Amino acid sequence: MCTSSPRECEQAIRQLSSGRRYLGARIEELNPGIVVKAVIDDGPAARADLRPGDRLMAVNGRSTLEGDIKDFKQILYSAKETGVLWIIIKRQGVLKKIDVRLEPYSKAQIDKMVAQHLLQGHGIPPTVSATSTPQQ
Repeated sequence: MCTSSPRECEQAIRQLSSGRRYLGARIEELNPGIVVKAVIDDGPAARADLRPGDRLMAVNGRSTLEGDIKDFKQILYSAKETGVLWIIIKRQGVLKKIDVRLEPYSKAQIDKMVAQHLLQGHGIPPTVSATSTPQQ
């Protein structure tokens, strides 16, 4: 369980997520390398045709053949100004270049993140707002 108040958590999540760009894909480490594990429907990665099982060969000119998730996060961070990734993937033995434009989280996505944390961290069901919950 979370030790902060629900209101503090909600405010922190909204502040940290507001304006922040996301890819919309979950990445998994291979030994060595990185592969796409899942893609969020209607997210930037899905619109760019990134698919589960795609192996990341290079991102923004940096090889990810021997990379790990930490390396990938550094590449994402370095792209925060432009919001653009060009990714070389290997899909079914064929190399392909994919251009992805990172997008800001929508209000609905942030609301979902807040609701998920409030349920898991505080036991507050999604129908109850943290701002209307008595402080403990």
